[in-house]
Amino acid sequence: MKMFKNVIVKEPGKSYLNGLTTTDLGKPIYELLLEQHKSYVEALEKCGVEVTYLPPSEEFPDSTFVEDAAVLTPNFAVVTNPGAESRNGEIVEIEEVLKGFYDKFHTIQAPGTLDGGDVLQAEDHFYIGISERTNEEGARQFKEIMESEGYQATIIPLKEFFHLKTGIAYLGNNKMVVAGEFVEHPAFASYDQIVIGKEDEYSANCIRMNDFVIIPAGYPETKRKLEEAGYETIELEMSEVQKHDGGLSCLSLRF
Repeated sequence: MKMFKNVIVKEPGKSYLNGLTTTDLGKPIYELLLEQHKSYVEALEKCGVEVTYLPPSEEFPDSTFVEDAAVLTPNFAVVTNPGAESRNGEIVEIEEVLKGFYDKFHTIQAPGTLDGGDVLQAEDHFYIGISERTNEEGARQFKEIMESEGYQATIIPLKEFFHLKTGIAYLGNNKMVVAGEFVEHPAFASYDQIVIGKEDEYSANCIRMNDFVIIPAGYPETKRKLEEAGYETIELEMSEVQKHDGGLSCLSLRF
């Protein structure tokens, strides 16, 4: 598994409380959100990465979810075109920050839309979900970009999940965490699967960071399965992030 060296995160602004959501889990508590975000950053640092910490942008309530604004590979960055209109402007700051790390950029052009949360990398293969936020045109553009760079790419229309990565995570060494619609999915049949049950679905959005797998707290069964598979876990409270459809992967760009 490749070692991650850098992570970009962004402090949530107060406007986060008015951000987009499809859940009915209640209104986030801002002070608690900041605490959870701080713990998230500390966990990343424990995994041995350099953290670039961006200040909040009140004009973009959802901008703490930096993963949606770009997809990163070792040699180039793809600046996305997020599917929610209120989020389009987030890519300006992210592109500027990424210029400190990358010389080569690709972009998704309108009418194509793509959220980074709909893109999963497993070694040299990218899976692209078509969702509420990523349309066919955006997925097609991304697939073409990746194939032009020597990667493989597969487009997967979603039936249940909000984003592709809501229900799947790649851990390296051919191991894939799968939940819901991905459990029997032919696209993932060749992987060694760690299957997450219906009631624990939220925990399928976990992240492998170097020597650790970071998981949301409160899912003992998921923790057990990962530890039995040989992974050391870090558990984080994610309640205030979950209220706005967010998961662990959404809060950072990892490269």
